Amino acid sequence: MPIYAYRCAECGHDHDALQKMSDAPLTDCPACGKAALVKQVTAAGFQLKGSGWYVTDFRNGQGKGANSSSDSAGSSSGTEPASGAAPAPTASPATPAS
Repeated sequence: MPIYAYRCAECGHDHDALQKMSDAPLTDCPACGKAALVKQVTAAGFQLKGSGWYVTDFRNGQGKGANSSSDSAGSSSGTEPASGAAPAPTASPATPAS
């Protein structure tokens, strides 16, 4: 449900109200009691309900909790050195010194 901001034109009282989109706008000020509330134009406000979501939900269309091996930080195929580590020395054919 959206949160709407109202301001009283008489006393200047600010009021936020959690209302359905189909509800009629409020008119009576809770502070002074006069019918002078005006709905303010503000950024969209809303309230989330439920258990929440995770970054892995719906990633790559695979569903909840699914991670591809390329997305996980700890996956390594062993062919690349870990970050910060020096590359392994490459073997070269031994040539006798003459």
